[in-house]
Amino acid sequence: MRLQCDVEVVNRALPSLGLRGHSRSRRAVLSIGKHADRSAPSSGLYLLICTARDRSGSKYKLKENIEKFFTWFVEEGKATVRLKEPAIDICLSKADISSLKSFLSAARLAHRGSDTDSLPLSALGPARARDVEKPKKKLSILSKKDYPLTSSFPYSLEQLQVSYCRLTRVDLRMLSLRVLRRLDLSNNHIKKLPSTIGDLSCLAELILHNNHLESFGDGLCSSTLQTSLQHLDLSQNQLKVLPARFCQLQQLVNLKLDDNKLLRLPFHIGRLSKLRFLSAAHNQLTVLPASFRKLCLENLDLFGNPFTQANALEHTIHLTFPLTLQELASRAVVDLRIPHGPHVVPLHLCHELDFSKACDCGRACVNSFIQTAVSMNLHLVSHTVVLVDNMGGTEAPVQKHFCSLLCYCEFMDGCVQRELR
Repeated sequence: MRLQCDVEVVNRALPSLGLRGHSRSRRAVLSIGKHADRSAPSSGLYLLICTARDRSGSKYKLKENIEKFFTWFVEEGKATVRLKEPAIDICLSKADISSLKSFLSAARLAHRGSDTDSLPLSALGPARARDVEKPKKKLSILSKKDYPLTSSFPYSLEQLQVSYCRLTRVDLRMLSLRVLRRLDLSNNHIKKLPSTIGDLSCLAELILHNNHLESFGDGLCSSTLQTSLQHLDLSQNQLKVLPARFCQLQQLVNLKLDDNKLLRLPFHIGRLSKLRFLSAAHNQLTVLPASFRKLCLENLDLFGNPFTQANALEHTIHLTFPLTLQELASRAVVDLRIPHGPHVVPLHLCHELDFSKACDCGRACVNSFIQTAVSMNLHLVSHTVVLVDNMGGTEAPVQKHFCSLLCYCEFMDGCVQRELR
């Protein structure tokens, strides 16, 4: 029976002598086993603690020598074993929860001296150096020859970079790294992302710069990335659109979309309330979505996009007279913020409701509206703006929708009045 974890040995006698009883917490391997002499009775069961400093280890008798187990925080990978002789507390932390529970059960049996024949005992020998090394938190692999083909990635990794390795897919071994916070797969040949990336519940940074991505999965936007992902780099790929649910990634602070083939930005991009840095230079954007006005950025770069010249007189009319019952009901659902989903209404109606437009008057419109584009100075949404074109401009066209002919006429009257002034 073996357990890898951090161990701190506390001598309970030293404080009474005016000395410090605590030692430093160190990575260790704990083993329960017999002496080398296999013929020894079960009373010869010992606990061996090996560290990087002392790989041969310190040995402690177990039978009738455990005063108490402290397991209040066992679900956090922590426990303490108090020995009678010597008077020490063995404090365990950063252990795998299931392995820790099994180890404590084995220690109890060894203490009682019962059913020891069924215990999976270990040889009480020196630990291997790699077993007692401090857990590795950062790893960079920058060439194909250094890529591990047979060995697994260290389970303790928090930062992993795998670049210039010609990967065509995401290695599933990476997706078992549950404490991973930063994953850099830039400069590879990845075409598709597995939805299981969303299982990395601690992932705050995902860098996919310079790959062959053609899509960003809808499932990723509904995963745990909604609450963890802050930095996303999708620059230099083959993306044409982003999914409707992309704006559910509500924790995004930095979004890079440069050098793709994007025809439009996410419809509800204005819902990314924490977004502060946005770059979507050198794409195929002709107009910005209406919700773009709601952003509050520190830096914005939209250089090199073929934006159209905004003209409020150029409009598209999708109005129906009278409004259909479906349109009236859909507007009521959006205006009154009535909860909806595929379990209540058909899926195609959910999609239409998700893409509802907001009129200047504040009311919603779904399939019946007038659409035009107006010019907006990008300094209204960002403190720093990279020039939109080589002419020094910082304006771009933004979509505008109207729920009725009346609202559109009022808007045009306002435009005329401003021109006259």
